[in-house]
Amino acid sequence: MSFSDISVDPHRHTLRGARFWLAPLVVVTAVMAALGYFYLGSMLEPSENLREFPMAIVNQDVGDVMPGADARRNLGSEITAAVLDGVDSERIALQEMGIAAAHRGLDTGELYGAIVIPSDFTKRTSILAQASVVPGDIEKPVITLYSNPRTGTFASAIVGIIGDEALTAVNKSVGEELTKTVRTTLAETAPDLQLSGGSALTLAEPINVLDVEHKPLPAHTGSGLSAFYYTLLLILAGFTGATIVSSIVDSALGFVPTEYGPLYITKETTRMSRLQVLFLKWGILVVLALVVSALYLGIGTALGMPVPRPLLLWEYGALAISAVGITSLSVMSVFGPAGLIVNLMLFIVLGLPSSGGTIPIEASPPLFEWLATFEPMHQIYLAVRAILYFDGNLSAGLAEGTKMTLVGLGVGLLIGVVVTWIYDRRGFHRLEDAPATTRVLESVKIG
Repeated sequence: MSFSDISVDPHRHTLRGARFWLAPLVVVTAVMAALGYFYLGSMLEPSENLREFPMAIVNQDVGDVMPGADARRNLGSEITAAVLDGVDSERIALQEMGIAAAHRGLDTGELYGAIVIPSDFTKRTSILAQASVVPGDIEKPVITLYSNPRTGTFASAIVGIIGDEALTAVNKSVGEELTKTVRTTLAETAPDLQLSGGSALTLAEPINVLDVEHKPLPAHTGSGLSAFYYTLLLILAGFTGATIVSSIVDSALGFVPTEYGPLYITKETTRMSRLQVLFLKWGILVVLALVVSALYLGIGTALGMPVPRPLLLWEYGALAISAVGITSLSVMSVFGPAGLIVNLMLFIVLGLPSSGGTIPIEASPPLFEWLATFEPMHQIYLAVRAILYFDGNLSAGLAEGTKMTLVGLGVGLLIGVVVTWIYDRRGFHRLEDAPATTRVLESVKIG
């Protein structure tokens, strides 16, 4: 095999050296191992990782007199106490509160679900007990289990599991007590009457548990996943956009060669400092952020995705892309090609499992809860979810997400300016001037 115009210096390029072969194998294996561990480890068993999952229990019951009892009872209060005693407080942060506070928590995404006992619960239970031996139509007392689909599909599923476990036990306990009360009352007042089989079955499970979605999501939201995927698009726009901008700018300024198929081009190196080049890349990236954010908004709208606050989504999208892109460019300016791996770890490998967009943070391993306090993807997800699902409510995560995005932007700017300035001051310049050349692969002969 011969290559015209190409030579290999054996003193500089050792293909047989162990380092040449091991370096790509070790780096790629390490990155993929981290990818597999973090992705699979974050979602294989959420129920085992559940901790401080925020829910509310609301007791509106005013109480009533039960059959066979002289004193007034409040079954709602008794059920509330039983549920609170029955849940593991370390796994489920079940808070007793009023209906208005519960709705506010659901409206801002602070609560994943709520158990609501109505004002006539004891009264309806009393009527059910009395009607078990009297002909007529009756309705079971109701407890409503509210889920919050705007916090994510998986979060709603967890609410359903928690509610089913808690209220099944309550249903059984109330049913046993009610059946015993009715049988005792019949034995004392009407010994000739027997509790029918149908009535016994009704009394065994006297509570009708209603599963209700609090403010269901409209169509074309991917069952609550559109906010997560939109967040992923913003992250990719900043991360990959920065990589492409850096490559094109460095090539145009002569810092790296350009290769188009068989065409290999090197240009004369432009006399610009590292800091000047970084400023140039940042400027291009900010313009791209404005354009790409508008592009995403237009595509989403065209596909039917509900966007209640389009201007706000465009503004925040441009901010998020700029923050991620500027930080990515700074990292690449600091570490060189190795910055690509650093960015991949920061924005993708650690970002996706700690985003909270698929598995709630409260159902992820503690490591990801810690990562979520500063990982860009989680902060951006909170803001995007607030804009798309909570009408831009600041308390729903928009304020926190925007604050952390600005903090990340500031950190990226600071690192880029300080480190590249130090490099320039210490004389760590990039490639020396090289004459502009174009070399074409003329022939390849094998044999």
